[in-house]
Amino acid sequence: MTCARATAVNLITCEDDKHGHRSRLIPSGLPRKCSVFHLFVACLLLGFLSLLWLQLSCSGDVARAARGQGQETPGPSRACPPEPPPEHWEEDESWGPHRLAVLVPFRERFEELLVFVPHMHRFLSRKKIQHHIYVLNQVDHFSLSALHRFNRAALINAGFLESSNSTDYIAMHDVDLLPLNEELDYGFPETGPFHVASPELHPLYHYKTYVGGILLLSKQHYQLCNGMSNRFWGWGREDDEFYRRIKGAGLQLFRPSGITTGYKTFRHLHDPAWRKRDQKRIAAQKQEQFRVDREGGLSTVKYRVDSRTALSVGGAPCTVLNIMLDCDKAATPWCTFS
Repeated sequence: MTCARATAVNLITCEDDKHGHRSRLIPSGLPRKCSVFHLFVACLLLGFLSLLWLQLSCSGDVARAARGQGQETPGPSRACPPEPPPEHWEEDESWGPHRLAVLVPFRERFEELLVFVPHMHRFLSRKKIQHHIYVLNQVDHFSLSALHRFNRAALINAGFLESSNSTDYIAMHDVDLLPLNEELDYGFPETGPFHVASPELHPLYHYKTYVGGILLLSKQHYQLCNGMSNRFWGWGREDDEFYRRIKGAGLQLFRPSGITTGYKTFRHLHDPAWRKRDQKRIAAQKQEQFRVDREGGLSTVKYRVDSRTALSVGGAPCTVLNIMLDCDKAATPWCTFS
């Protein structure tokens, strides 16, 4: 067999010998008994050690270890991939004094929840908004004789009362609507309710009195409106009635300005072909849906918290409240399906 040295890559190139053995490339500094398998294992080991060093150095573990031994670490620290911070905002004044309670009415939409909680936690954390997500899970939908219908407004009332006293404003937030534009404002709505998902930006609803999807209010303003009406069982109309409450309380409604992404500002997760909405109108509900409820609301909501569970979804913290709503069939006979 004849061999020639390839000096450019420091390899020995071997041609076929007289017995017909295939040529191969062998690093000149390695023993001839070194197999391709050994080389492959060595490359894997080196790659693993490199990744381990990168992770330790970016997370600061190497630097902390060196400082613990009295050594200085030269050069700037390396930036790690961003991760959602824990809820210890009081240690950093740049997060501001206000804290948001994200109230998410919910029932049997777990696929959407798995996307919503991590997305919102990261979105709000990037904007340095103190927050906590409350998943308001309606669990009273099965009984011996009837099926309780979903009541978004009553869940929001219950979530308002159950949210921590450390929060001073709320976001009434649909689980299937994700903000995509970083310019959207989720800050404290001091001057009045702030409708994040305005008709100019929402992918589906464009009428001027629409206040659904995502609405921010200070707790003081929500109490001034006496919350939302508890009479709306099934899908829809509770937002339209709440718009009248806002106006009746003398509050001015604000909406985003300067947002150029239009109907692509949000990602809408709802698939109407797969998840049907309860739009039935039963008995007197057809007339009731257009009436302003001047008596009921936050002060009259009846419910029981069956359980309260702290969860982490994709590394994002939230609290799931299993809520059982009271269904007064004398006042709202349309609250159940027989």
